[in-house]
Order: sequence, then C-alpha cells, then structure tokens
Amino acid sequence: MPSAIFVVRATVPDPAKREAFDRWYRDVHLPDAIKSFGVRKAWRVWSLIDPAVHQAMYQFDDVAAMERAVGDDEMKRLIVDFERDWPDVPRTRESFTLAQIVDE
Repeated sequence: MPSAIFVVRATVPDPAKREAFDRWYRDVHLPDAIKSFGVRKAWRVWSLIDPAVHQAMYQFDDVAAMERAVGDDEMKRLIVDFERDWPDVPRTRESFTLAQIVDE
C-alpha cells in the first residue's frame, strides 16, 4: 500500500508570535506528535508567499495507520494541547495518499 501523509495547516496571524510558535512547534509539539503518531517521517514548512502560513506533514506507512493515529485519543490530546497554547491560531487538517515519487 502507498504511504499516507497527514497535513496540518496553521495560520499564525500575528507576526510578533511567529518566532515563539515556530520554537514551540519545533521543540514541543512536533516531537510529541511524532511519538504519539508513530510516524515514519515528519517535516514542517513556512510559506514563502504568505509568511503567516505554517504546515506540518506526517508520513505514515499506509492509510490505515494514518486513520488509526488521527482517530485515537492521542490526537484528541494533541488538539487540546495546541488549542491551550495557541488559541488564536486557526488550523485545518487534510489527509493524502502518495500518488507518485520521481527521483532523479
């Protein structure tokens, strides 16, 4: 089965809070999410078009593993923690299945 990718898109509207958000995500939230999800790989990016937009991506071995991870109590805890620490940062979540990889 192809791998699956779970994406969380956050918008940090206040430029003065972006550095603190980046530090928190890097040092606290991403390591916690990696451990909680049991993912193969995770990475984060900031948009070059809109500097308020941050995305975190979590790669799972397959869709079933992703669905189990994002549907359990650990996901609920991660959401509560995020909302406690960053209540003014809206987020969306989306799930993908890998369609193709091209290596040169």
